[in-house]
Amino acid sequence: MNVIEKASEGLSRTYEVVFAADDLQARLDAKIEEIRPEVRLKGFRPGKVPSKHIRKMFGESIMGDLLNELVPETTQKALDDRNIRPASQPEISVKSDAKEVAGGADFAFEISLEVMPEFEPADPSKLKVDRPVAEVADAQVDESLAELADKNRSFAAKKGGKNAKAEEGDVVVIDFVGKIDGEAFEGGSAEDSRVAIGDGAFIPGFEEQLVGAKRGEERELNVTFPEQYQAQHLAGKAAVFEVTVKDIESPEEPKVDDELAKRLGLEDLDGLKDILKKNIESEHAQQSRMKVKRVILDQLDSEHSFDLPPKMVEAEFSNIWREVSNAMEQGQLEDEDKDKSEDQLKDEYRGIAERRVRLGLVLAEIGRANNVDVTQEELSRAVNQEAMRYPGQERQVVEFYQKNPNAIAQLRAPIYEEKVVDYILEQADVSEVSVSREDLFADDDEVEAAPKKKSPAKKAAPKKPAAKKAPAKKAAAKKADAKDEKPAAKKAPAKKKAPAKKAPAKKAAAKKDA
Repeated sequence: MNVIEKASEGLSRTYEVVFAADDLQARLDAKIEEIRPEVRLKGFRPGKVPSKHIRKMFGESIMGDLLNELVPETTQKALDDRNIRPASQPEISVKSDAKEVAGGADFAFEISLEVMPEFEPADPSKLKVDRPVAEVADAQVDESLAELADKNRSFAAKKGGKNAKAEEGDVVVIDFVGKIDGEAFEGGSAEDSRVAIGDGAFIPGFEEQLVGAKRGEERELNVTFPEQYQAQHLAGKAAVFEVTVKDIESPEEPKVDDELAKRLGLEDLDGLKDILKKNIESEHAQQSRMKVKRVILDQLDSEHSFDLPPKMVEAEFSNIWREVSNAMEQGQLEDEDKDKSEDQLKDEYRGIAERRVRLGLVLAEIGRANNVDVTQEELSRAVNQEAMRYPGQERQVVEFYQKNPNAIAQLRAPIYEEKVVDYILEQADVSEVSVSREDLFADDDEVEAAPKKKSPAKKAAPKKPAAKKAPAKKAAAKKADAKDEKPAAKKAPAKKKAPAKKAPAKKAAAKKDA
């Protein structure tokens, strides 16, 4: 085997691999002798077919099989001999066909690939990082208790008898039948449905038209299903819901006491407070981890500059741009992007893709140099955690991952990344800095002089082997994205927590994990 480097430009390489005819003919003869005892041909005793006859009849086919085995085997050997680490799947271009080679010609093929860049990763011990730490104040626990009590408050029949009118915050118990063009449609009817006015669990306009309703009253609600409604046959259509109001319930004053704790399965209020405090501490720890990781990634990004494999960048950019395109189609671009041209957006998001690839390579190199690895036990634990998300289908989920190396790789990647970050934090000079909860959860874009470009969230989850069995159909009047059925007992549906206490982290690509 003779390997010649034919092209080298940046990180792109092309190698030509040539096998001499004599070597190939020897391999062909050896293969024929190996299979000859098993060959059965008319006119010859079993196992007595002459080698020359086998070569004449099947030489081209046998040589084709040999070459199919030879190409991947020698490709890997050629790369290993030169200590080449591919950054992309090698592309093979065969220059000879099996017929020519079987007839005595040399066999040649080319290997084209991108190689991993050579660079010296930053020394983690020289990184200086401030870790923000926020203590949990009693007032935070009390506020969480108040919110929990509000979410779990009881409802009682509204005073006023038949003259009582439904208001924002009340629960109206109704029967309804939905019709389109005068015809009732499947999933559009329900009895004793509990509608919390202002909760937003039903399609736009449904709850609002129940304001002012009285017990025993019949109403017609005119609504239009959203264009993106999950039931395609209803999406965008106008409907009329014939409603009968059976009862109206108003919320009772929420109480923070031992009874609240007992309703939630705990012994007393102190036990509930302890759990809430631990939850807040965990929330703080996760946010602190996210911020310190952001700082580490920013430092690593600023300290490294090297050529990036074009195909890796292009693949990452394609993933990002797919999300941006979806946002554009749905009118959900962020405000700062709305007035930019497509070319401007592509330039900015390509820069994000380059950052992600660069950081991914840096973290991988730091991990490789320091023997960071993901154990089989950690992978098995991750698979089991995924399986637990699908009750009743655990075995199918485990089998799915066992049969799909790419899916396992998707599970492995974030585990490996977090382990490398853990290693860096162990080596780096980390100082804890006390901050308020507000500062801990403040969006960095609000305090940085030069905020970095945001990117859409990446969809990292692997495809699942099978969808969970869908629950019984909910009435079609409900929103497609309603999360939970309302409880049958007289408890208020959970209200959405005000965003003021915890600002959601903007999904900036510069902040996002590599």
